[in-house]
Amino acid sequence: MLATPPLPHNSSASSEALDSEGEDQSVDPVGSVSSTDSAPSDDYLRLQQRLLLATLIVSAIAVLITAVVFDLHIASSLLVGAMAGLLYLRLLARSVGKLGNGAKKVGKTQLLVPVVLVLASARLPQLELLPALLGFLLYKPALILQVLLDS
Repeated sequence: MLATPPLPHNSSASSEALDSEGEDQSVDPVGSVSSTDSAPSDDYLRLQQRLLLATLIVSAIAVLITAVVFDLHIASSLLVGAMAGLLYLRLLARSVGKLGNGAKKVGKTQLLVPVVLVLASARLPQLELLPALLGFLLYKPALILQVLLDS
């Protein structure tokens, strides 16, 4: 039997080792090994999906309450605004996601969404401006809700 020499102990927090499957692992100062296979981009994608889902849920609840309290005309305007808010949030998230991959600043294409919403509400008699704008802003309570749930 061949004896393997003992490996020197490295107490550096940034030292990395490879396990039997070739997965990166980091050793913290205490000595426990934690897997680093979850990249920050995966965390960002999960956060993005949670934010979009929270916005969708808040929007659905707001549209249902508006349909019961007010009429369907106002609820449909709120729904159109909420869908515009979801589109805005998705475009903003995509622009932020590209920041590390060569882009140096956030794009401005998502700013067209509220402009088109206001122009559409001015041109279409079926679309009320105030409920549409309130629906557009429904992504903000969803963001606050997500922050409260994460902390």
